[in-house]
Amino acid sequence: MAKTKKTAPLDKKNDAKAEGNNPSKITKQHKIVFGSLLVLFSIALLFAFISFFIYGQQDQSAVRELTNRAEIVHNWLGKFGAFLADLLVYKGFGIAAFIFVRLFFLTGIYMILGISLGKLKNIWFWDLFVIIILSVLFGFFATSVPELGGTIGYELNLFLQDYIGKTGTLLILFFGLIIYIIFKIKLSPESIQAFFDTTKKEMKAVSITNPLNNGKSGYNLEEFAVVEENLDDIHLKMNGSQFEINKEALKPTISNSSDINRDPVAKPLAMQVTPVATPEVISNADDSFVIETAPEEDIIEENLASRLVADFGLFDPTLDLSNYKFPTIDLLKEYSTGGITINQEELEENKNRIVDTLRNYKIEIAQIKATVGPSVTLYEIVPEAGIRISKIKSLEDDIALSLSALGIRIIAPIPGKGTIGIEVPNKNPTMVSMKSVIGSAKFQEAEMELPIALGKTISNETFVVDLAKMPHLLMAGATGQGKSVGLNAVLTSLLYKKHPAEVKFVLVDPKKVELTLFNKIERHYLAKLPDMDDAIITDNAKVVNTLNSLCVEMDNRYSLLKDAMVRNIKEYNDKFKARKLNPENGHRFLPYIVLVVDEFADLIMTAGKEVEVPIARLAQLARAIGIHLIIATQRPSVNVITGLIKANFPARIAFRVTSKIDSRTILDTQGADQLIGRGDMLYTNGNDVVRVQCAFIDTPEVEKITDFIGSQKAYATAYLLPEFVGEESGINLDMDISDRDTLFREAAEIIVNAQQGSASLLQRKLKLGYNRAGRLIDQLEAAGIVGPFEGSKARSVNILDMSSLDQFFNNEQNN
Repeated sequence: MAKTKKTAPLDKKNDAKAEGNNPSKITKQHKIVFGSLLVLFSIALLFAFISFFIYGQQDQSAVRELTNRAEIVHNWLGKFGAFLADLLVYKGFGIAAFIFVRLFFLTGIYMILGISLGKLKNIWFWDLFVIIILSVLFGFFATSVPELGGTIGYELNLFLQDYIGKTGTLLILFFGLIIYIIFKIKLSPESIQAFFDTTKKEMKAVSITNPLNNGKSGYNLEEFAVVEENLDDIHLKMNGSQFEINKEALKPTISNSSDINRDPVAKPLAMQVTPVATPEVISNADDSFVIETAPEEDIIEENLASRLVADFGLFDPTLDLSNYKFPTIDLLKEYSTGGITINQEELEENKNRIVDTLRNYKIEIAQIKATVGPSVTLYEIVPEAGIRISKIKSLEDDIALSLSALGIRIIAPIPGKGTIGIEVPNKNPTMVSMKSVIGSAKFQEAEMELPIALGKTISNETFVVDLAKMPHLLMAGATGQGKSVGLNAVLTSLLYKKHPAEVKFVLVDPKKVELTLFNKIERHYLAKLPDMDDAIITDNAKVVNTLNSLCVEMDNRYSLLKDAMVRNIKEYNDKFKARKLNPENGHRFLPYIVLVVDEFADLIMTAGKEVEVPIARLAQLARAIGIHLIIATQRPSVNVITGLIKANFPARIAFRVTSKIDSRTILDTQGADQLIGRGDMLYTNGNDVVRVQCAFIDTPEVEKITDFIGSQKAYATAYLLPEFVGEESGINLDMDISDRDTLFREAAEIIVNAQQGSASLLQRKLKLGYNRAGRLIDQLEAAGIVGPFEGSKARSVNILDMSSLDQFFNNEQNN
């Protein structure tokens, strides 16, 4: 501390010295000097203006002869004062110019006292406003005395009267005064009314009869003086929780002293206030002051959820398959052994050709750098100053010709760098194996909800993205360019990272051959409709029902999120794991659902709007409840990938396409037509475009993985999606009571208690199959307990409570 005190003055000296050495900084001394100058100038203006109204007529001729030293002026500030007065008063604003004295004086005082000059803005604005109004006002009424309104006031009057006449000019002046009164003086009807109300109250208070003055009206001034004088002797002392009040000096003089004791004995009042667990009354000796303290409420530190967690731990959704083993990395094949091979001669040759080609067009390069990737090498060039980027961009075909390359891609400029990139395909590309990508630390240590390892970038880094953040993925590419391999890479990544209880797949494969290998993991990872035999959908007619079923699942999940008062699936599952949601109320652990469509163009051709509408609805709403879409197509034309689809798919992958138009359709930019194929792709998520070499996984590898998973213990069935009954499905509502299911009454009670009519609810509560639950719903609809089918919404329940349901069954028995 002592060291700090010694160095503090040195710091202040150094600050002052630095402040003094900085000529651009206005110091406090400068402000005082300039402020004093303004104050003196305002005083000089005051003398000049006053003397103008005394000697102004005599000094008129002298004002025009300021350079003549022989000319005599009578202004108290000499020729300079006569000039200022003539300028500001006679030629200016008249008598209103005296307000300038106030403005300069206040500005100088503010600077001397160090007050912020920002507070003067309001003063300057309203004072200048008043100067103009007063000048015009005096010019209007005192036309015979030009010194009162000044030339400006006189001319403004003439101008206004020429257009709106004297009456209009007068109205404008009064309007200006009203503005000043309202905004500056803050005078309003409410303030005037409050003033009169206060005056009435004061007059009423004076007229009250003083009971201590023998019924006379008014106060005894002598008594008031005594009481006021003795009030100063009242002492209030506080020491911890003890208080002492001395009222001995309070002895008012009363006219009739025989009725009241003039010398009351003030008893000392002391009390100790302590918090207690039970109510306790604390009082002084004569019970004149009582304090009651309320007991503190007991704090319950644990609730039912925390007690369950303490006893049983967090809910584990993987408990049903607790012995499940993830596929090992040995199931994948390693295609490359030595990694990326760098050909120094090829790099040097390409560099020289790029430099020579640009030099032929008089483009000099200051620096060039090469980054070797698996299939493409990135040459980063820094052109000389003054070179236009567009000029280099236009030479794309010329550079490709000189390099004899399949197709080059110019990035001008590279985002985040001050360089221009030229991507040149390698003569001997290196294959990126799925094993190297899955085994990388970046994928194994990825803290993502749905991590996907797509491949490696130009800088040979593993490219991992989160499907949950995308939230939907659109893939396109010509036939044989790696699109199906990319889908397999996506599915394999999720199989290596997520337990069967955490993610489910809905696979749509119109070609019937690409995704059939995943049939072996149906009871582990796949989801399907209850009445479907095969989990992988190959019939386009069933796709519509599946998509609509996903919409029903989405609506049901949103209802669960609303009841749990959470915003997304992650918060919901965390709350369910912490045992804060009761399964008896329909709550359950929600796995992620990934919908994969291998050939979207074929669906659009066969089903059209019936497919596009539910997909657009899922893409717009399903992110929060964990349903994510991956759509692939060979033909990225505008009639397949419509604007409605593109708007809801920000994440896109483009393999090689045949034309720039297709590239712009899928990526909104060109570049996909310059790819070299064989897994070479561009990825974008609404920002920068990243070039990635997709990881290669062959069919035997996928077969090994599915065999490994399929051989393990699985669930009883695949994950069943909720029912969807279309409008065209005819339901016979004329059902006999004797044909009702034996669980009809129990099902009705469940529906009425939940106030939600759906077959999936009966499946969960009664542990029934889909067909029997569907028949129960039909019987409940025929009986009038639930309403008709309403698309993706749950059926309405027509009976509100159990008493009404009992009355319903009693009426049926009586009939």
